[in-house]
Amino acid sequence: MPKPITPDFIYEVVGIGGPSISPDGTKLVFSRAQVNRETQSNHSQIMMLELPDGEPTPFTQGTKDTSPKFSPDGKTVAFTRGDEKSRAQLWLISVQGGEARQLTRVPGGVIEYEWSPNSRSIAFVSDVDPDRLPDDHDPKKDPRVKVIRRVRYRFDTVGWRGDTHRHLFVIGVNEEKPKQITDGDWDDTSPVWSLDSKKIAFISSRRDDRDFTMHNEAYVIPASGGEPQCWSNSLTSVGHIAWSTDGSQLLVIGAADKELSAGWQGFLYTLKPGQKLKALTDDAIKINAGFRPLLPAPELRWTSDKRMFFLAEAKGESFLFELNENSAEPRPIAGGKAFFNDLTIDAEAKRAVILRIPPTSAGELHLIDLKNGDQRLLVNENKEFFKEHPTARIEKFSFKRAGMEIESRLFFPPDFDSSKKYPLVLDVHGGPHGVFYDTFTAWNQVLATAGYLVLCVNPRGSSTYGTEFVNAVLSDWGGEDYIDIMTALDKVCARPYVDTERLGVHGYSYGGFMSAWIVGHTTRFKAAIVSAPCIDLPSFYGTSDIGVSFGEIQWGGTRMEALDAFTKHSPITYVKNVETPVLLLHGEADYRCPIEQSEQYFVALKRLGKEVEFVRFPGCSHLFLRVGHPKLRIEYLSRVKNWFDKYLAPNKAPKRKAASVNGSKNGARLVRS
Repeated sequence: MPKPITPDFIYEVVGIGGPSISPDGTKLVFSRAQVNRETQSNHSQIMMLELPDGEPTPFTQGTKDTSPKFSPDGKTVAFTRGDEKSRAQLWLISVQGGEARQLTRVPGGVIEYEWSPNSRSIAFVSDVDPDRLPDDHDPKKDPRVKVIRRVRYRFDTVGWRGDTHRHLFVIGVNEEKPKQITDGDWDDTSPVWSLDSKKIAFISSRRDDRDFTMHNEAYVIPASGGEPQCWSNSLTSVGHIAWSTDGSQLLVIGAADKELSAGWQGFLYTLKPGQKLKALTDDAIKINAGFRPLLPAPELRWTSDKRMFFLAEAKGESFLFELNENSAEPRPIAGGKAFFNDLTIDAEAKRAVILRIPPTSAGELHLIDLKNGDQRLLVNENKEFFKEHPTARIEKFSFKRAGMEIESRLFFPPDFDSSKKYPLVLDVHGGPHGVFYDTFTAWNQVLATAGYLVLCVNPRGSSTYGTEFVNAVLSDWGGEDYIDIMTALDKVCARPYVDTERLGVHGYSYGGFMSAWIVGHTTRFKAAIVSAPCIDLPSFYGTSDIGVSFGEIQWGGTRMEALDAFTKHSPITYVKNVETPVLLLHGEADYRCPIEQSEQYFVALKRLGKEVEFVRFPGCSHLFLRVGHPKLRIEYLSRVKNWFDKYLAPNKAPKRKAASVNGSKNGARLVRS
């Protein structure tokens, strides 16, 4: 008998990440992590296996070891390990094993790092805080004020920034102290060495408008330090960098549109000082630039024989691509029906390993032959768990409206019976430039395996469908995107096994905005979950860590210029229309969508006599569902399921009637700008 995936699966499932293949392609290291029930913390260590068919074995003995990388000469593995203050520090260990030795002891910790091609040095990024307090500072005895001099003084999940900035350091593998090679009132990140180990390219936000925009640039600096040179004057955003083998050009993931970022819709460009910008890809694909600060960009490779390898996405699916410098379009080597989260390639670009996350697993490592695309499963730590707890079946469907094709995914319970009627939960992704991939999403699987149908729509504004599609949501939150979502719902509700009297809606971040917007414009839902939402755009503009840089692009200008539009597109404006019971879920340390957004909505609903419950998650940032305390992540999933169980009761589903259901009954009432 199949078992449902319950919220405490977090204790059972093993996480894998950070794969690094040895230069000769014969070994692989990666991090393996699992939540310890007793300590309620994530324990991680480095594993190693022989390619292609070895078994993973523990390689390090720490409990907080992550981010392993082989040295280019293949003799050493670097990795990060948390110190007594939980700051990540660099450690080195011989490939032959033995005792690891600590390389760095920097007060700002190591945020990301890169080996020099000659294996003699490592460049890394660390926080530089001019006002850093001593480690033994006692705030009760000696409280200090916080002085703010810029708009971007804090960042979600990272925390308080003040005048702290990220800068580049270089340390020799046999040295005790690193050398700081960049400085200034801006952040420098993502170091990448030239093949001769003499230069370092990096991403920086040095523009004069850096406090108010998301723009950044690609710079090059001598590895010994000096004056950086900007190589990307005509790009507005850079997501990742690779060098040509002769050191004369850069390959970057970037965007040239001031309303885009490389993370929303990235293109490949080659950069060379004094030469015109050259785009190598179009928006049929979105190049994977990671999700900083949580996920760095996957490896980007430019070989001596003019081949380029990268991960990219199209219509919610991931692919590994090869592009010849002189070819017209990239060639897919592997992919589809999954999300690729990481990539590592051997020195001669013969073998690659990808971290693949399909809908049926929490993550697998696959070995890929870069010439013929042959693929071999290397690591599937959770095979037995998902054998006992089968995931939901997914159906994808599309329709056209208002000039665009809208794609959706419908999750079915594993034991789905078309002769029964099922409650349905509409889920809305974040962003608005997020996207539902063919991948494992915890709350969708918890609900679907408990007996719900779950509908996931990628409305206009979602990424991986092209530039026009991404930009279509700008200045129109709650407009055409809302109609896309409700049209998809109508189409599914026309199916005879959907109980249209038991509909729920859930959304997080922009999804929280949309779930609140939905219940302010229709009464067809019997339960709603509004999580970490944008509720009042005018106040969000002044309280979110990205209120200015993000809000001005999304909502058509500054708060002062577009106040009427901000108000018209705010869910709280329509709070009097809400008849659906609302559950608010929000982290108290959320800087992205500050908890005052939910506080306002709760008070308004409560004062109007609406049915509402407000749950606050202490110490939790906007990304706590990925990186937060395991007990609170389980609490979130449990409350989501329990709220829908209370109002939709999947275990009491009646047999369906012979007549079909009109999904447009009680349809949406649209408020347009």
